[in-house]
Amino acid sequence: MNPERVWDCACRLGEGAVWNPADASLYFVDIKGREVLAYTPADGAQRRWPMPQKVGWILPRAMGGWIAGLESGIAAVQLEATPRIEWLHRLHPQGSPMRLNDAAVDAHGRLWFGTMNNRDESRPDGVFYRLDPGGVPVEVDAAYHVTNGPAFGADGRTLWHTDSVLATVYAYDVDPEGRLANRRAWLRFGGTDGYPDGMTTDAEGAVWIAHWDGGCVTRHDAAGRELLRIPIPAPRVTKVAFGGADLADLYVTTARVGLDEAALAAAPMSGALFVVRGAGRGVAPHAFAG
Repeated sequence: MNPERVWDCACRLGEGAVWNPADASLYFVDIKGREVLAYTPADGAQRRWPMPQKVGWILPRAMGGWIAGLESGIAAVQLEATPRIEWLHRLHPQGSPMRLNDAAVDAHGRLWFGTMNNRDESRPDGVFYRLDPGGVPVEVDAAYHVTNGPAFGADGRTLWHTDSVLATVYAYDVDPEGRLANRRAWLRFGGTDGYPDGMTTDAEGAVWIAHWDGGCVTRHDAAGRELLRIPIPAPRVTKVAFGGADLADLYVTTARVGLDEAALAAAPMSGALFVVRGAGRGVAPHAFAG
């Protein structure tokens, strides 16, 4: 399983990868570059749209278009030549150090997302939220440093969420109404593993994790045991998502931010989009129902 660079997009902080079956394209963001990007494997097309603020994620919306986590809150987005943006929920005032970071949609069409202190990641100011269709964001947990990678078990009963600064992936029990219970440390990184970042799950219930400052992607069973490790030629691996016609290809985003000249010389593909073909069997992403 060798990663292939498919776009040298030089993202400062690539993140938020999600496959869109509607146009058979992989969408992702450059948080600090304030852009949404899309890659279409059928013809190699590459598209970019500017955003007015840092953008943590963009996810499909059941009614059409997209829902995005911008620096100040949640917005509905139409990706046209000039993107159209409609604010839905503002969480942070202008000038706040807080921003939205990572998100996912569950099988019920609910949005789960987290926030973080963009100026001082050592502060546990981050909040984990749930947004039900037609509702308002509800705090479900707090005291996170850098929130990352919501992912869901195949039966919907387990939710995984990461505090990257603490190098810890937590697991929660989740009921059909979206209530969380029994938070526990599911996996702790150590040694040269770096820090857990974005995650996804596959059709067999395994959890795939991007390793920031670990230069790899790993696959884990439901008990957290490592099943597979795929080196990526970039140290700051940020997000993973299955895509392609049969959801067998694993797309991987990376970052250049914070790397000095020597580090970039050693890993010149940092910030690129990669694919690992035939890595597994993914699950189709859910659209936000609101």
